[in-house]
Amino acid sequence: MTNTFELEFEVRDYECDLQGIVNNARYLNYLEHTRHKFLLSKGIDFAKLHDEGIDLVVSRIEIDYKYSLTSGDKFIVRLNAHKEGFLRMIFEQEVVKLPEQKIAVKAKVIGVGLKNGRPIKIDSIPGFERF
Repeated sequence: MTNTFELEFEVRDYECDLQGIVNNARYLNYLEHTRHKFLLSKGIDFAKLHDEGIDLVVSRIEIDYKYSLTSGDKFIVRLNAHKEGFLRMIFEQEVVKLPEQKIAVKAKVIGVGLKNGRPIKIDSIPGFERF
């Protein structure tokens, strides 16, 4: 099953570098915040899982920068999520400038669950069985 999610943002002045464009590392923050909000919308709480000894971590990110955002730009981060095999959760994400619908960033984020530092099946994590 594929899960689609969208979150809207606006670029803040302090997120830009000397060139007046969003610093490339800030896009990782946008992507991460959207993943967290998506998981919360599915009833999956990082803090609660951590208290139960389960940590959700990113194992790999592939990112393509297509267009630079600037201060005041409005944009959305789109997310599609699906499982891959027994251990990995795939988040395909894109940052899209509004209102033009211009793609600024495309990313593939691979996440795994760890219990006591060891990988666990994604279906054994509360909430992920619904994917």
